Amino acid sequence: MDVLAYLAERAALVDRFLEAALPPAGEAPADLHAAMRHLVFPGGKRLRPAFALAACEAVGSPPGRALAMAAAVELVHVYSLVHDDLPCMDDDDLRRGRPTVHVAFGEAVAVLAGDALQAQAFAVLARDGAEVTADARLAALAELAAAAGSRALVGGQAEDLAFAGGALELAQIERIHERKTAALFAAACAGGARVGGAGADDVARLRRFGIAVGLAFQAADDVLDAEKDEACSLVRALGVEGTRARAAERLAQGLRELEGFGERAEPLRDLARFAVAREH
Repeated sequence: MDVLAYLAERAALVDRFLEAALPPAGEAPADLHAAMRHLVFPGGKRLRPAFALAACEAVGSPPGRALAMAAAVELVHVYSLVHDDLPCMDDDDLRRGRPTVHVAFGEAVAVLAGDALQAQAFAVLARDGAEVTADARLAALAELAAAAGSRALVGGQAEDLAFAGGALELAQIERIHERKTAALFAAACAGGARVGGAGADDVARLRRFGIAVGLAFQAADDVLDAEKDEACSLVRALGVEGTRARAAERLAQGLRELEGFGERAEPLRDLARFAVAREH
């Protein structure tokens, strides 16, 4: 599979969905709505949405059935970036080569934009199309809510901030990575499977796949950012080569979870390999 072509095709679907789902930039309050769109468009690779669509495909449903799930995951991801960039968090001035939301619109508007993006994620998923059963939609909502909450994404950020000034043990680093990064990959995969009509066993396998691949993705990211010497980086604990080996180990662990899915899971396998092998 041509992964870049696959990602571009899926990103176009997600972008059209997001364009329709978000309020126009000129709608009052215009600053807030423009700030919400600032980091959503133009987006990145839309990797997490692609995992949601591919997971739906892996369980035998058309990928379009998971479009709302894919968009919701991306909205939660973007909200988290908006808040992570804030002066009280990571205090970053640039994101995706552009001024961060708080630099472009002010800190207060950036906080509100992140809040609104998170709310919009759940609104989008709650009103998913009639082809998704109410039970499947509710289960997908629960997957995303768990991934976004204090025991996952937000809790991981809290732990990251708490340890920002000191040395971290390997287990602490990986716990933070599982919460901050891997949980959202797991929600994308499990949620995509949920709306695709998967049974409990397949959902559990795809959730475990998402956790493993999310950890591999973050390990690869730590290698790419090795020169930054961040506190919560596997490179500080394992070195560059050790972190590469850890990424490969996690990738293999994730791929083993897909052994029972056959050819339908090839896009998921290729996306997982791409997530670890990418150069930026």
